[in-house]
Amino acid sequence: MDISDILASVSAPAPSLHSEDLQALTRAWVNERAAPELLLWPESLMDRVMDGVGELIGQVEQQTATMDPKTNFRVVVLQTELERWKFLIDKHILHYLSPAQRHRLSASEIQYATTHQNLLHAHYHASFLAQFPVGLQKLDDTAGDIAMVEIPDAERAVFVRGIKEDGVRVFVEGTDMDFEIRRGEIVVVRWSAVKDAVEEGDLECV
Repeated sequence: MDISDILASVSAPAPSLHSEDLQALTRAWVNERAAPELLLWPESLMDRVMDGVGELIGQVEQQTATMDPKTNFRVVVLQTELERWKFLIDKHILHYLSPAQRHRLSASEIQYATTHQNLLHAHYHASFLAQFPVGLQKLDDTAGDIAMVEIPDAERAVFVRGIKEDGVRVFVEGTDMDFEIRRGEIVVVRWSAVKDAVEEGDLECV
């Protein structure tokens, strides 16, 4: 048996893992990184991916103990594929659970972020805030129309690419800009004008 036969035998590591889901997971991660606010959690996609990764882990565990060279090589390929999926999952989840991303979080995620913020505030207070006058100890001050807590800026410019076959119509509120983004085109536009199209999968951030 040559190398091509071995590669062919591991070309589909887990029945539940598909290239379409890999592309969708990559797109969701890039969209999340580029968007100025937290996007909707891709629940159905993540459920499929986690099921597939679980099957892949099972395959690796079953084949790890053998000394057959063919099987050992298959394990290496499976482990490489597993690490690729785990990288995307970890990056997506870590960004989603970032303490800075507070809105649209579940109750448990809000509890995590709140606990983290309370610990951070206690550390700051013990380190230096206690030395300041009471009026200067707040971490959420809005004096002088300057907010210390950053909120999503829906008017921030983002780069998006068209992925819908028949294009997407975009209207920028407050302007006379009304144009179409065709498949493959990359444009820079206000997030508020393309948010819905990105969440619906008609556009993707780049």
